[in-house]
Parts: sequence; C-alpha cells; structure tokens
Amino acid sequence: MAGCAQLPRAAAQDGLKSEFWTGRISLQVQSEPVQSFSASFELKGRAERGELSLISPLGNVLGVLRWSPGEAVLDSGNGKVQRFASVDELMAQATGAAVPMDALFAWLQGGNAAASGWSADLSRYPEGRISAKRSQPAPQADLRVVLDQ
Repeated sequence: MAGCAQLPRAAAQDGLKSEFWTGRISLQVQSEPVQSFSASFELKGRAERGELSLISPLGNVLGVLRWSPGEAVLDSGNGKVQRFASVDELMAQATGAAVPMDALFAWLQGGNAAASGWSADLSRYPEGRISAKRSQPAPQADLRVVLDQ
C-alpha cells in the first residue's frame, strides 16, 4: 500500500508551489517522416525551472532535460550533453515540435491555459488523462499524458 502513496506537494524555498508528476507521455509529430515518441516520465519544477526525466519500459533513463532562465540542457546519457538557449528551443530540437511548457504545467494542474496553435482536452483530467493537439504552425502534433494516480 505504501508503494501507491503519493508524497504531498510542498512549497518550494522561494514560496512558489513546486510540483512533481509521474506517468506516461507520448508525442506524435506529423512531420515527414512522422515522428512518434513515448516514455514514462518524472517531471519536477515549474515552467521557469525544472527537470524532466524520460524512462524506458525497462526502467532505463533515456534522457534528462533540465531548464532554468536562459539555459536548457539535454543529457542523453553516454556523455552526450546538448545545451540550448531556452526550454522551447530544447523541446523543438528534441521532439520536432515546440511543446508549450507554460501551458503544459497549467494543464498538469487542471487549468485550461491557452497556447498559440494548441488546443487542450482536459475532459478526462479527473482520470489523470490530458491530451493536446497543435494545428499551427506545421507540423501538426498530438501530445498525450497519463498521470500516475
């Protein structure tokens, strides 16, 4: 039973709410060729500063994305580290589509935040399911998140 327990969400040292989520994430980008990605994840922080770990079905860490104001880092393991000027640039490079981090964090909290070109479906949020589609700019993208409950 303790394995199913979730830690309470605590305030960060700066007084802002610090969050932690786990679950599964998938992103399909309608590029040529189509890019599709899915993994388990652990996400902590906020849109301004955070860390996203992507984990394979076997429990291996596929990569760790870390960001803070003015810098974003993608650590793919095996000593391969890439640096970017922003988390938006990092996400676009890593996934083929810029995922709106401000909106994503709002969606994870159940808020229906607007993001240019994206529309979110939070109708299944009580079940821990979030989906969002990007129609503009091309290529179209489909993001799905299933949160551990």
